[in-house]
Order: sequence, then C-alpha cells, then structure tokens
Amino acid sequence: MRKWPTFPHREGTYSKQAHADFPEQAIYEREAGREGFFGPATHFHHQHAPTGWSEWEGELKPRAFNFNQVQQAHHNSPWSVPDLLHNNECKVRVWRLHEAMPQLARNGDGDELLFIHQGSADLYCDYGHLHVSEGDYVMIPRSTNWRLEPESPLFILMIENTGSAYALPDKGIVGQHAVFDPAVLEAPSINDKFKAQYSEKRTQVALKRDNKVNVITYPFNPLDAIGWHGDLSVLKLNWRDIRPLMSHRYHLPPSAHTTFVGNGFVVCTFVPRPIESDPGALKVPFYHNNDDYDEVLFYHAGDFFSRDNIEAGMVTFHPAGFTHGPHPKAFQAGREAKKTFTDEVAVMIDTRNALQHSQAASDVENTEYVYSWKTGS
Repeated sequence: MRKWPTFPHREGTYSKQAHADFPEQAIYEREAGREGFFGPATHFHHQHAPTGWSEWEGELKPRAFNFNQVQQAHHNSPWSVPDLLHNNECKVRVWRLHEAMPQLARNGDGDELLFIHQGSADLYCDYGHLHVSEGDYVMIPRSTNWRLEPESPLFILMIENTGSAYALPDKGIVGQHAVFDPAVLEAPSINDKFKAQYSEKRTQVALKRDNKVNVITYPFNPLDAIGWHGDLSVLKLNWRDIRPLMSHRYHLPPSAHTTFVGNGFVVCTFVPRPIESDPGALKVPFYHNNDDYDEVLFYHAGDFFSRDNIEAGMVTFHPAGFTHGPHPKAFQAGREAKKTFTDEVAVMIDTRNALQHSQAASDVENTEYVYSWKTGS
C-alpha cells in the first residue's frame, strides 16, 4: 500500500465538509484527488467555474463522440469492428448486429464485457444458452466460444479487458449484497434451446489473439457440452437489478457505483436514484480533477442531468489532468433543486493509463464539445 503524506490543513474561507454548505462568495467547489477518489484530496472554493476556459489549444481536451454514427459498426463479426478508444489494458468498440453470426467468436486477448444498448438475442456459448436484451451486461470469460442470434437488431457496447479477467468490486463495510446481490447474476443453461443447436455441421470459430484473427474449422458444432460444474462462466447482469448506494446529505463519488473491476480500469453504472435532499448538499457531480484516470461515459437512456445536448448512444471522453464537471445549466438547476430524482442510465469506464481514440472515433466527434461549458452554451 502506498503511504501518502497526510496533513489535513485549512486555509482561507472553506466549507466544514466536502460537497456541502459552500461559502456563498465561492460557490464553485473543486476536488483535486489522487487514485480515483481513493487517495488524498483537497477541496478548493473558487469564485469562477473551473471549467470556464475561453480557448483550448492542443489535443488533451474533453471530447464527445456520437457512436450512433459509427459506420464501421455494422458487421457479422465482433472482430471486424474498429477500436474506438483503447490502451494496452482496455479496448472500447460498438457493434451492430442484425442477423445470426455465421461463426463462433473466441477472444484470446482477454475477457469481453458486452453491454446491450439496443435489441435482444439468444446467446449460445460453451456454457449453454442465455437470453440477452436491452440493459444487460454480459461478461464473457477469455477464450469462451460464443455466438449471437438476434431477435431484434442489436447495438452493443463492447469493453475488452485486454490480458486479464473481470472481477466484482470490494464492497467493504456495506457488505456483499450492496449495489447488487450476486444472486441476481444469471449463467447460461443447458436447456432445450441449447440442445436443439447440437449439430454435426461444419462450424468455424473466429479466434482473436494479439489482434489477429484465426479461423478454426470443425466438422461439428463445438458447442456440444451436456453439462458443467464450477465457478467460471458467462454471466449476465441487468442495470435494473442494480440498487445504487445513496446519501441524502452527501454526493457520492463515481467510485461508489463501480460494477466491474478490470486490469487498470473500472466499469461503473449510473442508474436512476433520488437526488440529495439536504438543503446544503451538492446536488450535481462536483467539479474535480481526476488526475490519475481518464473518464469515459457511454449514455444509454434517460435525461443526462449533468450534461447538455447529449443523447443516448453518445460518449464523452475526459482525459486525466484537467478540471471537469457539470455544464452551466445543470449546475444552476442543481443549485435551484429543480429535480428530485435522476432518470439517467450510463456506463462509465475509468482507465488508469491514457486512452487513445481512433480515426473511426474522430469521424463521429463533436469538435465543439470542448467549449460546451461556456456560459449560455
């Protein structure tokens, strides 16, 4: 464990606690923190919004992408769609599938996490059959054979945990049943649908390893298991089964909403919840420097209360190293307590190492997003 120097200090005019009861002459709180909200932190009180820049030069800037418009996302193989955001530990793609996959897929590079943004399908894999639909996370262990047969057109967010495996977060003092009870996780079944697809027909597997695709041909369907036992499996979790941690007096950091832990990154889920009701409590995400993590948000559904002009299927990307937070209208609405409940659903990916964006992402970028914090924008 890293031993940080600790010396709590107060200077000038400040609030008694973080995220509550700000000095009236300095309503803009900014948190500078380390290790993604788990390390030491300082809370500044500013007279101007920390996002009130008038110009920005250079590439390390906040970005917004409309993943609805990614043309290369339409394909019958997940290995033929482009990386959009990526580093050595994590690859983010979107994939649209309208017809049954002609081959099995197998990822030799790491665990795959599918988030079903739109549509429904039958998933067939080594472990059996699983029905998946809008709002489901599907965690697929490395080197699992699988394929999808859509019932309705699929739009999928794919998050590869390159070189590693997904785990559940440590829930600490709130206990193992907090956020979601592991009892809601669903595994595939060796059911009648799975048995019906046993076949002696020629079947191909598209195996991805080191970003190269090999095609393996069998004279039979290798999804032929008659049973299994163990604690490694494909797993499904729907966002509707997540019961978020809440506090009516304190705005919890994003880390409180962690759903899966990868190697060098976490996946969090924001789901509808009551907004803080204490009169002095901050009611929108606080301005902050997340100086050790890049932050990515995929917007799935609802009214995204901290953002303007964002719709479902869009993505915001905030690299580490600068202050970000709510847009001006959202900040003002929070001060006026206009809403008592959030109805947004979003997937957040926080990566320890810098993400790169591809040309396919650049093609669908809103280049004016960097100036969306300007007053009146």
